[in-house]
Amino acid sequence: MSHITWEAPFCGEGNNCFRLGTDADGKAYIAVAGQEELAITDSHDALRTLILDIKAGKADHLL
Repeated sequence: MSHITWEAPFCGEGNNCFRLGTDADGKAYIAVAGQEELAITDSHDALRTLILDIKAGKADHLL
């Protein structure tokens, strides 16, 4: 696995904290803080689309 540069954790009120990361190969990662070894990885574009869709409310039905 490439070296991942992790951002500071993002924590919602009363929720788990998540971290976003990137590596030198252009991959993006998302993981629960403290469980970075279990990160989900994809391209920057795919992660960007996921985040924008969540912000737009497209995942609200999952809550």
